Amino acid sequence: MERRSIGIVMNGVTGRMGYRQHLLRSILGIRERGGLRLADGTVLWPEPVLVGRSEAKLRELAERHGLTEWTTDLAEALARPGTEIYFDAQVTSARVDAIRAAVAAGKHVYTEKPTAEGLADALALARLAEEAGVKHGVVQDKLFLPGLLKLKRLVDGGFFGRILSVRGEFGYWVFEGDWQEAQRPSWNYRDEDGGGIILDMFCHWRYVLEGIVAPLRSVQVLGATHIPERFDEDGKPYQATADDAAYGIFELDGGIVAQINSSWTTRVFRDELVEFQVDGTEGSAVAGLRRCRVQHRSMTPKPVWNPDLPATEDFRSQWQEVPDNADFDNGFKTQWEMFLRHVAEDAPFPWDFYAGARGVQLAELALRAWREGRRLEVPELSR
Repeated sequence: MERRSIGIVMNGVTGRMGYRQHLLRSILGIRERGGLRLADGTVLWPEPVLVGRSEAKLRELAERHGLTEWTTDLAEALARPGTEIYFDAQVTSARVDAIRAAVAAGKHVYTEKPTAEGLADALALARLAEEAGVKHGVVQDKLFLPGLLKLKRLVDGGFFGRILSVRGEFGYWVFEGDWQEAQRPSWNYRDEDGGGIILDMFCHWRYVLEGIVAPLRSVQVLGATHIPERFDEDGKPYQATADDAAYGIFELDGGIVAQINSSWTTRVFRDELVEFQVDGTEGSAVAGLRRCRVQHRSMTPKPVWNPDLPATEDFRSQWQEVPDNADFDNGFKTQWEMFLRHVAEDAPFPWDFYAGARGVQLAELALRAWREGRRLEVPELSR
């Protein structure tokens, strides 16, 4: 059995997502399973080169997992022979320059979203990669969540009839960092560093809504910075200049209305950290990260509004669980395998830099809609 090594420069792996999802569960997960078998029988073996700003953190991470290749010098990593892919999980504000350097070095690029802080830069990166002839892809992880895969199965199977509306709830309480350590890095709450929940999450909502339900046609948003002061990783107070919550309404093709609340300042009273309810003429579904439950038209009860009496119905028990009917792997790992196949054997990979630019476009329009206090059309993006 032939084994082929492929070097991957992984920038930002000392961060939460870069480490847990991309290095540990994806690249090292592929290695733990013996590599990725390609269509011709060759086994693709990923060789990560860890890149970051802290020499101490990189050394500790490499030693923990028996890795030997790491550096704080991105240019040196990109110049190493055998490295074919550049991956970026850094802070958003550093992403454009790093990707430009990777493309100039002739590397294929796979990156976290958003690809840039603004649409002009996102489109420029897409055109740069196209002109250079390198393959390019953007992480769209929520499409691979078990709950949303089940929801997509229901849509494709016509379960809903005519879809009427979508309601999404995402978020949790992120501690301010004074009396309890914050679960997210402080740059997330500084606009000047590319922070903000709109730029972060609306890129997700674009591909979730369009990949599962229907294309977007308009957006209106009310954003907020509910907590104006937070504490950084050293315990020092700082002013939060980015939005920490956003309340959005979207119009989709066919007159479908979607409402999505995104918040890092809410306490969770739902089964999962993100849930989407889809209502249609023939049935409804509620999907989260892993679970998906349905209520068909034929099984819909007839509630009666009576505020003078206590509720006697257990509404949750009136829904049925959608079965797995498949083995679901880690979504990040699944998409990594698809991108590796895209590079190694030219297999299809639809989530390119233009898909990433569509997410940035929606975030940019949402921020503008908030500032101007009005509904904005979402125009088609030209490649």
